[in-house]
Amino acid sequence: MMKKVILTAVCLFVYSQMQAQNTHFTTVGSIEFEKTINMFAMIKKQINKDNESYMQQAFDQYKKTQPQFKKLKSTLYFSGNKTMFKPDADETMSSGFFSGAQTTQNNITRTDLGTGTFISQKKVFEETFLVKDSIRNINWKITDETREIVGYTCRRANAIVLDSIYVVAFYTNEIAVSGGPESFAGLPGMILGVALPHENITWFATKVNEVAVDPKNLNAPTKGKPVNSKQLRTTLQAALKDWGDYAKESFKALLL
Repeated sequence: MMKKVILTAVCLFVYSQMQAQNTHFTTVGSIEFEKTINMFAMIKKQINKDNESYMQQAFDQYKKTQPQFKKLKSTLYFSGNKTMFKPDADETMSSGFFSGAQTTQNNITRTDLGTGTFISQKKVFEETFLVKDSIRNINWKITDETREIVGYTCRRANAIVLDSIYVVAFYTNEIAVSGGPESFAGLPGMILGVALPHENITWFATKVNEVAVDPKNLNAPTKGKPVNSKQLRTTLQAALKDWGDYAKESFKALLL
């Protein structure tokens, strides 16, 4: 009986080792992402007793002519320890009266995971900043929950960023790069899905391309006024100080 148990254990171990050896790990390629914004939910939260006389009317008109979900496309290039996140060039669709930092894609971000730094070209209203700093340290809590995204088994992780934004991310260790869309990174594999439940925004991969990456697609952006993260935060606080509650949402969206 004991021999059978030992033999079974050995067979299972050998099988698991063979499976591990056959697992394919990707380190170079590109990922197509889709950002989805629930416009109806986002706009509804902006309506209050002080503005409902005109905001409700504008919202009712918006619902008649626009879809509930606005979708924007982007691409993340990755090779070794470098990633580059770029919104697609034609993603300039306006939401009219309800356009804002939350409903657009403002950042071109090159991340160097080897040095722990990033460079982000960030459009802030009529001005462009070039933000250079250390990668944001996100205190991820990895869970046992999994889901499949574009054929990859992904594990869920949760975190809080910018003091108050709850983030749900799904990463796969089959892509052995600790990157992700926008400034989300720091998990033991590539992030293929991000949800900000309270902000009504998600980013999910729609396709992974295991192809060689043109080095030009990993070049850091160069345009904009040079600042670090702290300087950008200070500049935004000064610019938005008289914007009331609307400033809070714009402030968080511009710092993501």
